Parts: sequence; C-alpha cells; structure tokens
Amino acid sequence: MKALVFIEQRDGRLKSSSCEALSVAAGLCGDSPGQVAGVLIGRDVAPLVSALKGKGVGKVYVASHDDLEHYNSLSYTRVMERAVSAFQPDVLLGMATPMGRDLFPRLAARLDAGLLTDLTAICDDQDFSGGVKPMYAGKILARVRYQGSGLKMATLRPNVFPLREGAGDAVPEVLDVSGLKDERLQTIEVRQGRGGQIDLAEATRVISGGRAMGNAENFAVLHACAEVLQAAVGASRAAVDAGYASHDMQVGQTGKTVNPGLYIACGISGAIQHLAGMKTSRVIVAINTDPDAAIFSVADYGIVADLFEAVPLLTEKLRALSDS
Repeated sequence: MKALVFIEQRDGRLKSSSCEALSVAAGLCGDSPGQVAGVLIGRDVAPLVSALKGKGVGKVYVASHDDLEHYNSLSYTRVMERAVSAFQPDVLLGMATPMGRDLFPRLAARLDAGLLTDLTAICDDQDFSGGVKPMYAGKILARVRYQGSGLKMATLRPNVFPLREGAGDAVPEVLDVSGLKDERLQTIEVRQGRGGQIDLAEATRVISGGRAMGNAENFAVLHACAEVLQAAVGASRAAVDAGYASHDMQVGQTGKTVNPGLYIACGISGAIQHLAGMKTSRVIVAINTDPDAAIFSVADYGIVADLFEAVPLLTEKLRALSDS
C-alpha cells in the first residue's frame, strides 16, 4: 500500500496534527518510508522538510511559491492533483482541520475518490477498509466503510491518533510540484485573531468558560491559569453569543472540536452542543456551582464551587508546582 499525506503548515510552521496523519500512514504501509509521501504547500516551505526526518516519510512533494503563502482551495487542489498523479497512492490522508475540511471534499470530487471524514479510528490496517467517526453531535460512533475500488481519501480528527517514530532517519527526498496558481480565486487578505493564542484544535490542554464568566474581562482569570498550564482558552456558545469571547474561541457543535489531554470547563452547564465539541477529551474537569449541571455527567473530576474562587486557587497551586 502507498499513502500520500497532506502536511499542513501555517506561517512557516508545521501543524503538529499532521504528524498524526504521517503516523497513521506509516502504520498502514508497514513502516516502509518508501511507501509514504507527503505534500507541503506554501511560501518558502522547502526548509520544513528537514523537520520530517524520522517521521516515516520517504519523499515530500513541495510546491513553494509567493502566490501560495495563503491558503487558496483552487490552487491547493491543483497542487494536490499533481502530487497524486506523480505518486499514485492507494490512500490520501489529511487532518479534519478547517483547511482539510475545505480542501479534501473538492479534491475528492476532482479525483472521483471515496472520502471518509473526521475519523477517530482506522479499521483494518491491511487494506484500510474504513473507520469510525462521531455523528449526530457525538451521540453515536458510526462505522463507515469504502465501497468499490479506487483512491481512498480520509480526514482524521486531531489529537486522537498516537504519534509514532517512523522507520529510518534520513531526510525525505524532495520533489517539486509547483505550478501556476488558479487565477479564478484570489486570497486578498487573511485576518488573524488575537496573537499569541495557542490554536484550540492543536492544544493538548484547554480551559473554557461559559455564560457564568459574566463579562469578557473576567476571562482574564482563565488566561492566567492557561499561561501556567500552557493551555488554550476556549468558550461555550453561550459565552460567545453574550459577547464575552470571540467566535474563534468557541468549542462545540457550531464551533471547534477539541481533543486535548486535559479539558477544564468553568461555569459551563454542559449543553449537548458543547459536549459534542469536547467530550472525547482524555481528562475532563468541571467547575460549576450547580451540582446537577449536565457537564458533570462527562467529567472525570468535578468541583462544585464558584469558578472565581476555584480557578485562581488552581492557578496558584499550579504556579507553585511549576516553580518548585
């Protein structure tokens, strides 16, 4: 089996979740680097190839150009088509990030390939017959399979698949697949959110606030704790709708899906829409004054307390531990 992986990068930095996709590809291909290739697209991305040493990838198709600095679905699709044509993979993998969710459906239509999305498990490492994905706001886990033959495409949910070191320690071979950009769609401007924030989708720790935060200024309590924890700060839809937090911080069915090792929910009741975006977190801690709040039903640890008392105390204890 041959596997091709879309290796996502932003602002000249590899997305850590892409290493998960490479690990899955290495497993499918029996840890044979010659059977695994990656695709890197962007501006001046060739130097990033050295960071893929030991990740189980034998070659990397690189499209590096000033016009590819910002994501453009048409231009990226063209590059991916070129890489698929050159490598002729059996499987094409990417991550279920905002970019992957936009790129892969278009690419699947162009390649007439089967596409499974947001997988949390792979079925049958021998021929990759399908996988498992959450559906209906996480109420069920569905087993989905490919039908027919041809190229199999899939996006994987971030922070779910374990990282593994691939066989071999050589820097992957670089092959150029640059070409003319697609002029039908131009990316004029990219507006970024607050600088310095850890990407929620990439974060291994997340602390989120709900309507009980009361106002935007009170989120400073969570940011102080997040700084000690090296965590990202999220919010429930209720907090976002109330204007306490920006939409890029929203966790839930209509926001971002996160899968951190630690998720701390502060003043969040636990509506099903919020649970859909975080209940697969490995460890969940809930802080709420209501002992009957739904969030406690999915929490590994529950604290019935005022968040404005509990969170500063938690921050103080964590800081003391980090200083010791």
